[in-house]
Order: sequence, then structure tokens, then C-alpha cells
Amino acid sequence: MIREGPSIITSPPLQFMSWMSLSPGLGSPFPWLRELKSEERGLYLIHLLVACANHVAAGSLENANIDLEQISHLASADGDTMQRIAAYFTEALADRVLQAWSGLHKALNSTKISSVQERIHVQNLFFELCPFLKLAYVITNQAIVEAMEGEKMVHIIDLHCFEPAQWINLFQTLNARPEGPPHLRITGIHEQKEVLDHMALRLTEEAEKWDIPFQFNPVVCKLENLDLESLRVKTGEALAVSSVLQLHSLLMTDDEMLRRINSPSMSTNLNTDRSQRVLQMQMHQRTLGEWLKKEPVHVYSPSPDLLSPSPLSPLALAPAPKMVNFLSALRGLSPKLIVITEQESNHNGSTLMERVMEALNFYAALFDCLESTVSRAPIERQKIEKMLFGEEIKNIIACEGVERKERHEKVEKWILRFELAGFEKVPLSYHGMLQAGRLLQTNNYDGYKIKEDNGRVVICWQERPLYSMSAWGIRP
Repeated sequence: MIREGPSIITSPPLQFMSWMSLSPGLGSPFPWLRELKSEERGLYLIHLLVACANHVAAGSLENANIDLEQISHLASADGDTMQRIAAYFTEALADRVLQAWSGLHKALNSTKISSVQERIHVQNLFFELCPFLKLAYVITNQAIVEAMEGEKMVHIIDLHCFEPAQWINLFQTLNARPEGPPHLRITGIHEQKEVLDHMALRLTEEAEKWDIPFQFNPVVCKLENLDLESLRVKTGEALAVSSVLQLHSLLMTDDEMLRRINSPSMSTNLNTDRSQRVLQMQMHQRTLGEWLKKEPVHVYSPSPDLLSPSPLSPLALAPAPKMVNFLSALRGLSPKLIVITEQESNHNGSTLMERVMEALNFYAALFDCLESTVSRAPIERQKIEKMLFGEEIKNIIACEGVERKERHEKVEKWILRFELAGFEKVPLSYHGMLQAGRLLQTNNYDGYKIKEDNGRVVICWQERPLYSMSAWGIRP
């Protein structure tokens, strides 16, 4: 049961609606929903989404259905920012409900076509329209160049090899070294052979153009199934590893393991009187990200759970055997440098409501980025929102256990994981930061910022960190 509490509609612009309950008793006021102004509609959509998520978490499907029906009259995949994000969050919540009926869920998805080529196309669109990956590549490359100074044989492992632009830029920089370019080998990992074939062709052509001795080693597999023996690391090579938005997929784990770790017998910090979690959200005419910080929305927990440990405590880490094994094996290869880029948000919470609220804030900022960069009509924008952001949102909200692969975590937890695995932080290049800053200026990427904090880097939209970068070496 969801505990009773004050109305979640409290903002001055919507005081005239304060009489309205979100329960089925008073019905759905559909006739006037479409007449709401943009700001009022956005605020009301946020309240409906949170209420719906609470109902789904509590198993109150009748109430969730009523909320979904109301949202359907307001949300739109080609509307304003809030309408767009609401469309994908409601789809994710509905998908979670349907998964309770596995036969129905499988039947509705039995003819769904999942094209790897289309996903690669969408990732390329994201690369072109938003500067996040460009910035990550620039900073990563400069860190590699500085770490490999004086090395004659360099081996780079790319954990998700699909974009030639990163390494083409590196070729140019290596060619300009006073001592000349090293012998370079890149091992590219991707689940699609055609993608790696394209990478091999493009990179070999560019290496010849820049007169760089070069080999490309393709490894066709998913990261979770990678056998590090297939990387063929040779004695005498200086090894670097680049991971852009990939490592979080190794955090997937079994639900039963989570239940054992979180059982009262494993901790004495059981919170038995937690009646509600109050999350601050806001709405403003400028960006959805700002809206989500001010407006008070009450989120109710259907059952008590554990107090959250400090993010710097090992207890804060969800069990992830694949990650532990991978980092241990990676350390055995003695890499000179590892650079990781990850989403700067905690989408790996144990409860649905934690993930819903984190995802709302994170993807609100990403949808705002596209709103500021691309007009609403182009099909390219809709593809990014549906096939990239929308699929990530659905995985975060609708899936559990090993099916939930979008387990993004903040940089503090990545630091803890790497330190526990025997790595030490390496400061990211100041020169790389300058290069990234020039990229933003010369391309007029207004609203995007890069910030450095204690050797790590965060890439922001406005003041909201969206991606984090950190570099690692072997601890002596």
C-alpha cells in the first residue's frame, strides 16, 4: 500500500487543480488537459509520472493505468521537451507492468526487429549532434599520447570500437612526435563483424596516409563475453585501454545475489520507520533540468529498506562478479593507462523509485541538449531520443537482474571499484582539457562545459554533470 500524504500538486500555477486526486475515485479530467499552458502541462506531467511510478512500484496497477491514460493525452514524441521525455518514461513504465505477464509481453514483442546497424547509425548521429563523445575522445587521446611518450610499440584496446574519428585524430598527433610515430596496434572489440571490418579499412587507409606502422586486431564479441586472451597482448608493448560508455554493462548481476547482500543478516542498518522520501524537483520556463530541482514531489516507499551507505564505502557497491573478474584480469595485463568515460548518474539503485528519479533528472538534461541543438522536426533527433535515450530509459526502469544492463554509476563509485582492484588514479591531461575547450569554442557549443576536479573530468550541460572521465594506472 502507498501511504496517504499531502497532494503532490502544490505549485502556484496549478493551485486551481489542487482539488483533483490522482486516484480513480474522481475520474480523469481529460477534456481540459490539452488546454494547459506549456509550463503547467510540464509540471503536471512530472507529477503524473512520479505518481504512476509509485503505483507501479506498489503493484497498484489500476491506479497506474489511470495515470498512464492521463499522460497519454499530454505526452508526445514530437512535442516540447517535457512531452517527449514523458512519452518514453510512460512507455518504460508500461513495459515494466507488462513484464509481469511474460506471455503477453513476449507476444507483443515477438516481431520486433532489433538492428545492430540501426543502433550504430543512431550512435553516429549522437556523436555528430552532441559534443560529448567528441570531447571524451579528445581528452582520452591526449592522455594516451602523454602516457606513451618515448614508447616504440603501442597497443590500444578499444572496448567499443565503432567510431574511426577518435583514432584518426590520434594518428595525426602521433605522426607529429619529435621521435616519430610508434608501431601502433589497435584491438577493437564489437559484437558486429561488419563494424570492425569498416574500422579496419578506414584506420588502415589513414595509417598509410600518415605513414604510421599499424595493425588492427578485431575481436567480435560482446564486452561481457570477452576473453582477455583474445587481446593478444605482446611482451614489450606499452598498453592503453579506452572505454567509452561501456564498463557499466559489466555491473549486471543476479537479483538473488542482491537480495542476499541486502538481507538484514548482512547489515544492522535497517531503517524501519522510513515513511516517505521527499525529492526536490523544479519547473521553470527555460529547461526541464531546471524544472526538476524546485517543485516538491512526494515519493512514497511501499516497504522499508536499508539506509544507503556512504558512496565511498565498499558497502555502497552493488555486487558485480563480472566487473571484479574483468578488472582483475585487466590488471594482469599491466596496462600503462586506462581511460574510462561513463554516464555521471546513479541508475543502479536497488529500488524502482530511486532509478526513476535519477533517470528523470539525467535524461531531462540530455533532452534539453537536443532541444537547444536541433529543431523538433528532424527525424535524426527522434531517432536519437527513441532508439538511444528511450531504450536506455526502458532498460533502467522496466528491467531487473541480468536483463538490466544500463547500470550507470557516478564517478565516486568507479574510483572505489578501481582502487579496490589495485589501480591508482592518473591525472587527466591539462593540455587535453584545453583542446576540448577549444573544440567547444570553435564549434559554438553553447551551454556545454568541462570541469576538472582532483584529476577527474566531468562534461556538463549547463551546470549538470552528464559524463565523467577518469584515468588509471597500476598501483605499485
